[in-house]
Amino acid sequence: MKKFIVLAVLFILPIVVYLFFASGVNNFAKLPELTENINDVQDFETLSGGKVTFGGKITILSFFGDDAGHKKTSALNLNEKIYKRFNGFEDFQLVAVFPKDSESDAGKLKSELSFLTDTSNWNFVFGDKNQIHSLFNSLKTNFKLDPDLSTPYVFIIDKNLKLRGRDDDEDALGGMLYGYNTTSVAEINNKMIDDIKVVLAEYRMALKSNDKEGADKRDSYLKKVDKR
Repeated sequence: MKKFIVLAVLFILPIVVYLFFASGVNNFAKLPELTENINDVQDFETLSGGKVTFGGKITILSFFGDDAGHKKTSALNLNEKIYKRFNGFEDFQLVAVFPKDSESDAGKLKSELSFLTDTSNWNFVFGDKNQIHSLFNSLKTNFKLDPDLSTPYVFIIDKNLKLRGRDDDEDALGGMLYGYNTTSVAEINNKMIDDIKVVLAEYRMALKSNDKEGADKRDSYLKKVDKR
């Protein structure tokens, strides 16, 4: 009897737990939508003069302000902890916002990051002061931009231009976690990475019924992400 109990705990219980979570993922694995109809960045220009959009992308949005050198720590943390980890997902991108006339400093920062990884899906975009404030205000968070148009917080924007975050976070004011502090490696590791995985999993589950081949590719990728 003791051997049977031990075998059941070792082999049967993990299977039951897995089936429970697998069957219930649609019920609980959804990151709350905190703000809808966020402004897009189509009117901003990239370093090459091109355009990017939030539409159809899972975006990590940051505001680096007019002194890119002072945001190097945040940029490196994002690069190492977030960009390298999730860049293999084809609909994933990072967007860093800068004011116009800071292209030179921003270009130097991106060049430094390029030595560490392929930054083709990390878009540096530039707009005037009003555009930046309008974009930031459309997030409707409890944060404020610093005078240099920067903030240490970054934001998860889904494919439908909705801000994702937590509405029951024990450490955030009123439980509302709108963004993630990039100067805190602990917050990135313990909260941001998990929340990005949830958003990716949502789209993976939605794709399974419509595009089995595409979903299988994403399943394979997410398994690799979980091992990192």
